[in-house]
Amino acid sequence: MHAAHAWARPTRRAVLRTVFTAAVLAGTAAALAPVLRARRPRQTLTPAPLAEETETYRGRHIAVTETGVSIDGRPLHVMRRADGSYLSGINHFQSFATPLELARAAVDELGTTQLALAAPQHG
Repeated sequence: MHAAHAWARPTRRAVLRTVFTAAVLAGTAAALAPVLRARRPRQTLTPAPLAEETETYRGRHIAVTETGVSIDGRPLHVMRRADGSYLSGINHFQSFATPLELARAAVDELGTTQLALAAPQHG
């Protein structure tokens, strides 16, 4: 029986297998890099509390409180956009710098119509 020489040349098959394995590992690393970068903890944005303001605008009572915005005591659904501006279902194609500006624009849009009372939550 022959003892294999420790320094024998690798076969073509062994070289190709090594090259293929290295290519697969490099491709996998390249594909996973964006995913792994995205998993880094991000700084979370905590919404700033709304500044308390009340005013009468065009005969309507607007209240901006920590809990939300209301017109004549009825809640106006307000959403915060990623850029920090505000929008609502009344004028959802425009954004406003402050909730008070948003409420004034909603009053302009509503005219004499009242906001609907809050609908029950979907379950």
